[in-house]
Amino acid sequence: MNNEVRIYSVSEINREIKILLETSFDNITVVGEISNFKAYQSGHWYFSLKDENSQISCVMWRGLNAYVYFTPQDGMKVIVNGRLNVYEPRGNYQIEVYSIKPLGVGELQIAFEALKRKLAAEGLFDERFKKPIPKIPERIGVVTSKDSAALRDVLAVIRRRFPVVEVILAHTSVQGEGAAQEISNALDLMNEYGEVDVIILCRGGGSLEDLWAFNEEITARAIFRSKIPIVTGIGHEVDFTIADFVADLRAATPTAAAELVTPRLEQLIELLKEYDVSLYNLILEYINSLKERLNSELRSYAFVLPQSLLNTNQQKFDFAFYKFNQAIQIYFNELKQTLSKFTNTINLSDPKLTLSKGFAIVRQNQKVISRKKMFTRFQPTEIEFYDGKVIINGKV
Repeated sequence: MNNEVRIYSVSEINREIKILLETSFDNITVVGEISNFKAYQSGHWYFSLKDENSQISCVMWRGLNAYVYFTPQDGMKVIVNGRLNVYEPRGNYQIEVYSIKPLGVGELQIAFEALKRKLAAEGLFDERFKKPIPKIPERIGVVTSKDSAALRDVLAVIRRRFPVVEVILAHTSVQGEGAAQEISNALDLMNEYGEVDVIILCRGGGSLEDLWAFNEEITARAIFRSKIPIVTGIGHEVDFTIADFVADLRAATPTAAAELVTPRLEQLIELLKEYDVSLYNLILEYINSLKERLNSELRSYAFVLPQSLLNTNQQKFDFAFYKFNQAIQIYFNELKQTLSKFTNTINLSDPKLTLSKGFAIVRQNQKVISRKKMFTRFQPTEIEFYDGKVIINGKV
């Protein structure tokens, strides 16, 4: 008989436990209350499931929790389905959750009230943040499913009441897994587009579970950060969602939402009448101001004594014309004096004047002989006197 005892290493015993637990509890369903719920940036969820005596750690990976239609909250009783998983390096075990459901409608209502209190405390429902709804929108954005009856009802109302308005649709799921994220993305997309004046967020009636995407925190915060006013029309008149509290205006139904953002014909006529009265008053005020200005000008000195103004201007003209004539006369006198000086200078330089005094001009070879040394004997010589010329042959 072999009494030898097997000795395990830590790794070996953890591995044995891992194999035993994971093969024995590969498909389990557990009910409990959620505590310490944390959604990490990676997208994974970590939480504990507890009852009055014990607790167990749980993890739900990102690819799986995308199909959960609600966000778990601490204190919510849920039913989870999954398998036991052992983290061998630490020897810890946890439930690897495949699916999660609230234990009943009461649990969703508890989560609804908890989120409502939280967002109210942060001020997301405050009236001071509500944006005004435009009276006459040029473009209306609609965020809902493209195949929904709610969309058909909204479009029917818009065509009947205000057919000239343009409608921009952002399609999104309105219930089920991932719907809240889709709604949030659609609202952000509408704001990024920025060419709509108001947004209708709507869907038809349904159970609390059906409407739960509109009770998610991600939806509420997308509504709150929207720069474009949002009107909700979710479910029936008795249905209230978190989205309704955050929205700028809540309508009882999708049809009512479409009516709130589109003017009736009577409203348009009344609005045009208001504009007509306002425009008339503005024109009348402008005419009266012009009339007052004109009367003020007519009471001025220029209009009371126009002849005085004319005489003054005539006198200014006479003074200016006199100064102009005087300047012209001075200019011509100076010009005449200058011309006289030039004339005297020219006259004094005239050779005839010199010849009349008894002088003569001697030329040889058509050159003036002004010095004795320039004179050549026996050359033909021309002597010019005041009264004529004498030519001397120059021969011996």
